[in-house]
Amino acid sequence: MNVNEEIWPLTASGSAHRLMIREATLNDIPTIIAQRRDMYTDMGYPVDTRMDGLEDAFALWLHDRLEDGRYHNWLVNDADGRVAAGAGLWLVEWPPQMMDYSPYRGYIMNVYTHPLYRGCGLARQLVQTALDWCTTHGIHTVSLHASEQGRSVYEGLGFDPTNEMRLRVG
Repeated sequence: MNVNEEIWPLTASGSAHRLMIREATLNDIPTIIAQRRDMYTDMGYPVDTRMDGLEDAFALWLHDRLEDGRYHNWLVNDADGRVAAGAGLWLVEWPPQMMDYSPYRGYIMNVYTHPLYRGCGLARQLVQTALDWCTTHGIHTVSLHASEQGRSVYEGLGFDPTNEMRLRVG
């Protein structure tokens, strides 16, 4: 699916909705932050002062990266302009590796679909839009961290589990 191309998915109730994917701007920061909060809430994180602090810190991070092009976000709007879904792509500086000499890797994040539109394939279309952007711009390696709800979407797009490990220090 191309940016600014109309789509007509069926919702879980069986009704069709005219939707359009567009690239987010700085004016969309509050929407992206609200979607991120909803994403974390859906994953079981409590809405508390820690979530508020995360939003404040993320707003600053997001503004800088949207402004300088290190972060891209796509939103799906319905016919009335309401946001149905969104997904982001962070361009991470990365040293050249044997499998990829590119100085950047893509990191898919903030994939969220409003409950009314779940099951319509919007997350898949948004992630594919981000992958298409990567292909066009010479980004050859893309990773993400999948929630249980999103794992099948990513596997269906060809993502494979990797050998990444993590340790929280401090």
